Amino acid sequence: MKKITKIESVTTQRKKKLRVAAYCRVSTASDEQLVSLETQKAHYEEYIASNPEWEFAGLYYDEGLSGTKKEKRPALMQMITDCENGKIDFIVTKSLSRFARNTTDCLELVRRLLKLHISIYFEKENLNTGSMETELFLSVMSSLAESESVSISENNKWGARHRFENGTFRLSYAPYGYSLTDGKLVINEDEAEQVRFIFNETLSGKSARQIATALNDKKVPSKRNGMWTSASVLNIMRNERYVGDCLYQKTYTDFRLRRHINRGEVDQFYEENHHDAIVSREVFDAVSKVINQEHKEKNRSEGNLKYQNRYAFSGKLLCGECGSVFKRRINITGKLKYPAWVCSVHHKDRTRCSMKYVRESVLETAFTTVMNKLIFGRKEVLQTLLDNLTTQSHKSRLRRIDEVERTLEEMQDRKRNLTSIMTKGYLDLAAFTRENNEITAETEKLMEERDQLKSEITGDLNRTESLRDIIKFTGKSAMLSSFDAELFERFVDHIAVVSRTELEFHLKCGMKVKEMVE
Repeated sequence: MKKITKIESVTTQRKKKLRVAAYCRVSTASDEQLVSLETQKAHYEEYIASNPEWEFAGLYYDEGLSGTKKEKRPALMQMITDCENGKIDFIVTKSLSRFARNTTDCLELVRRLLKLHISIYFEKENLNTGSMETELFLSVMSSLAESESVSISENNKWGARHRFENGTFRLSYAPYGYSLTDGKLVINEDEAEQVRFIFNETLSGKSARQIATALNDKKVPSKRNGMWTSASVLNIMRNERYVGDCLYQKTYTDFRLRRHINRGEVDQFYEENHHDAIVSREVFDAVSKVINQEHKEKNRSEGNLKYQNRYAFSGKLLCGECGSVFKRRINITGKLKYPAWVCSVHHKDRTRCSMKYVRESVLETAFTTVMNKLIFGRKEVLQTLLDNLTTQSHKSRLRRIDEVERTLEEMQDRKRNLTSIMTKGYLDLAAFTRENNEITAETEKLMEERDQLKSEITGDLNRTESLRDIIKFTGKSAMLSSFDAELFERFVDHIAVVSRTELEFHLKCGMKVKEMVE
């Protein structure tokens, strides 16, 4: 008889390895930075291979590219595409600043990957996006990374100011009436004719509104092919470019990269006879007197805040699409009346901005919710941010200030020695003047750098002070049950209205918090 023995099957289910990719980036293509890139590549190959539960899924890197915008980094976008195609399960990267220096981009990419059930591990911050309960913590950390971009921006502004001073700044925008050719303003005769019309009509007694109406009736296109307004006409009347001069730094950006009209907060530079004039100085001065007289009669002044701060949100709501300020309106739906805020550009011309209005009650509820989240997550979120701001010390800036101070002392010694040598007859006057001018120029440059560094440190200290104020409040406050206008003014710099359902609160401490609303 046949004997059959059953052999029990033994199934050993192999655990599927996690396919891990790494992303790294350097800001420039210099030899030093490329060495850094090679070091990062070697690190991640070894780092991923050392984990038996991981499988190397590739190394993605960008070189010689800015980190401020995700679209400028092809390797990063390729990695995201590979994630969507199911080739990657997990991503490791050095830090938030290497991954994204723009908070909005960072949050967008993290959300996009989390929908695919793919997490990112940031080594420096020891942060795993897959284990976070909320996005508040990531908002804090990515805001810190974004502050590095602010530092880069300050360096760029410093370079621009030097070009303003020595007259080498190249314009990148031509006002109405001019075209830009090789960085120089050249008169556009068709538009220049309308500029002269505006100045002549003003001197004949016409108001800015009447002139704007006349231009629109003649179907004369404005600079962006839009409609003329009294504001656009007044801007032309006030613009010194039409007499051939240039006033540099009419606006400036603060440490949150928000642009402001310069009312004396930073230095300005005025260059006469920069380009060909469209109107004479006599005509320009006469029009200026007309404008000033009209303002006196109507008790108006530039930057008048008479109506800007009537409500808590006045001047603090910015359109995420066109950047304009929101204005308060009373909407009527049937028999229901309610206050709402609308983009000023959308209100005038819906073709120029599609942003819809937001109810005032929605804004109030959103702020209350944000504050309650901060109260609830005070230790994990606010204290973490404060620790990073305080430990993210100004050592490098302070060291550089110390170096500059020592160099300035050496410059003074050189100047004294130079004067001594000249008075003893060992150096002729021409050589003394040349050397003395070089020392003076270098001294001024160093002094400006020192002042800039001190200004940057002061900005960080202001943010830290504002953060301590929020921590103090949230530590003692119970959850808010209603909107508090005084708290809003105390803690919020402005709100960016991304859409009717998404608001981004920019706090005075430099932190950004997004809130989804209905």
